[in-house]
Amino acid sequence: MSREDVGDWMARYDNPMKPVVAEMRRLILDADNRIEETIKWQAPTFTYKGNMASFFPRAKKHASLMFHKGAVFEGDFPNLEGGGKEARSFKVADLKELKNKAEELQSICIAWCDQQDQ
Repeated sequence: MSREDVGDWMARYDNPMKPVVAEMRRLILDADNRIEETIKWQAPTFTYKGNMASFFPRAKKHASLMFHKGAVFEGDFPNLEGGGKEARSFKVADLKELKNKAEELQSICIAWCDQQDQ
C-alpha cells in the first residue's frame, strides 16, 4: 500500500467529515517527513517504525484519529482522550476546531517519531 492507495481511498470516502479528515491527513504528513501512510484496517494509517495512528472512518460527528500507543507519548497533549492501557483518540468536530488543535496534532506526530528514534 502506498500514498496513492490512500489517495484512492480518500476519493471513495463518503462521509460528512471528509474535509476534516483530509486536512488532518495533510497536517500529519506535513508535520514530519519521517511519517508514511498506508491503508490498514480499512482506513488511512500513519506509520513510522510502527503504527502511529489510524482514522476511524465511520464517525460522522467528528473526525477521529486513534493513536495506537497514545498513552506513552512524551509530552503534554490535552486533546489525546481515553483511559485505556495504550490507545488514545484525537477528535475534531470541524475545520475551525482543527485550526485550534493543529499545532498539538503536529506536535504529537513529531513526539512519536522522536521517541521511535531513541
